[in-house]
Amino acid sequence: MSIVLFAPAKLTVSLRVTGARPDGYHEVDAEMVSLNLGDRLVVSEGDGLEVVVAASGLPVAADDDNLVARALRLAGRTAHVRIEKAVPAGAGLGGGSSDAAAILRWAGFEDVEAAASIGADVAYCLVGGRARVTGIGEVVEALPHLERTFTLLTPPVACPTPAVYRRWDDLGGPVGEHGNDLESAAVDLVPELERWRDELADASGQRPRLAGSGGTWFVEGEYPGGGRRVVRTLPPPSA
Repeated sequence: MSIVLFAPAKLTVSLRVTGARPDGYHEVDAEMVSLNLGDRLVVSEGDGLEVVVAASGLPVAADDDNLVARALRLAGRTAHVRIEKAVPAGAGLGGGSSDAAAILRWAGFEDVEAAASIGADVAYCLVGGRARVTGIGEVVEALPHLERTFTLLTPPVACPTPAVYRRWDDLGGPVGEHGNDLESAAVDLVPELERWRDELADASGQRPRLAGSGGTWFVEGEYPGGGRRVVRTLPPPSA
């Protein structure tokens, strides 16, 4: 017998980097929302991990370092998990973190701070919905749900989060003019992002914002076509 879980993508609507800690982690103050775009997890008896990539993005490893494998160990459970990926890997949309959070919810695991120990975004994804996220990601304050529509454009380029934070440090910690302090660092690290930003700007007539550390660009409203994806916000899983 198997159980099917939905793991919604998260969109970082705004992000301020409020400081760097001695251990190398950065503290943030961010607003995040859950989206109706998500991965599908099929959980059944047994052991092992299988990943089927149905979306563009980076390859996803099905090994002991995968966030789902970490979540199973944290919850003290074993299962065979098939992850059917719809959220592009490396897109800044928290696909892997949401997969892990879905497993923790399935296992009845509710310790948000412990969830952050396997991945900073796992804590938020465990709570879901709309929330203010602070600390290194382990402090999650639920906010009232707002029904919103966004259009996403995810370039086929890698934008590794650790490297973006290092570049932010190297640049002297710039403040983002468009609600995301990491945007200039990500564009400096991966200049190709600018072309995709401009493409979405031309299609929407808006100035796109970068989702977290990248590389997805987004605007509010519906602008389908040309590789763009229209998504809507979701309330938390418990709602």
